[in-house]
Amino acid sequence: MAATRTLFIGGTGVISSACVAEALAAGHDVTVVNRGSSASRPLPEGVEVLHADIRDPESVHAALGERSFDVAAEFLAFTPEHIRTDFDLFEGRVGQFVFISSASAYQTPPSRLPVTESTPLRNPFWQYSRDKIACEDLLVEAYRERAFPVTIVRPSHTYDRRMIPTMGHWTDVERVRRGAPVVVHGDGTSRWTITHSTDFAVAFTGLLGLPEAVGDTFHITGDEAPTWDCIYSDLAEALGVEADLVHVASESIAAVVPDLGPGLLGDKAHSMQFDNSKVRALVPAFQQRVPFARGAGEIVEWYLADTARQRVDPDLDAAFDRLVDHARAFG
Repeated sequence: MAATRTLFIGGTGVISSACVAEALAAGHDVTVVNRGSSASRPLPEGVEVLHADIRDPESVHAALGERSFDVAAEFLAFTPEHIRTDFDLFEGRVGQFVFISSASAYQTPPSRLPVTESTPLRNPFWQYSRDKIACEDLLVEAYRERAFPVTIVRPSHTYDRRMIPTMGHWTDVERVRRGAPVVVHGDGTSRWTITHSTDFAVAFTGLLGLPEAVGDTFHITGDEAPTWDCIYSDLAEALGVEADLVHVASESIAAVVPDLGPGLLGDKAHSMQFDNSKVRALVPAFQQRVPFARGAGEIVEWYLADTARQRVDPDLDAAFDRLVDHARAFG
């Protein structure tokens, strides 16, 4: 059987880099289109690279020529306009178009758990999520009206060793490291599904070139849903220290640090757990192999290996101090 010709639009991100590696290992003939400007997650040997900017359709046309692919996996579409461009670029030349949406598109807050693929899509708090919903609407319409071969995939919070899942990223970890109080949104007991990128990649790759997946939607998440207190504590344990956790209402954090508001109020503030039976029915090999306690160790090891990676945001650090002071004065 000939190798599946798989085109990745983007291939050096947290999720896409793991999927490229997994697809290559699974025997796919992998081509990546990107601008070639990111060296943070180098592409593995054996991947064909086409340098083009997906925001410049003419450059993509020039790079692809008349080539066709069994699968195109789109990691860089965030608005309906991006999807309309993808129609122009790929309609008629791919057997399956895989769109990376987001589990944050699901009803927020959810009316019941676990979330399934039939959970309504509605997020009044976060424009990013609403844009992903609008992209899905266009793709579903295209499938229904003209058989555009779409498969929609919704990741939840997916991470690798370079991606710290807490709201303050390395600033949070450095506060833990030096013994400073660490701000945790809410009361720390909401449950949050967190997925290692290599686990995600197994299920994702299993859907590529699969006729049964065309016209359908799947979320791909881990089955583990630790509390936020546990997530911060796992990072502290990996550092060999104990975290001093201070709980602050998400709304208060959003008021002091507005940039954190949409992601908190529109996503992380609510417990999210998912039923993965739908994707597992098609990809039985998918399972959570990397619990976050182990993933936290990978994160800490990678950051501590190079001081250049340990970048504290001084403004955010100061904002956390103010939030802690206020919580302890009036809590």
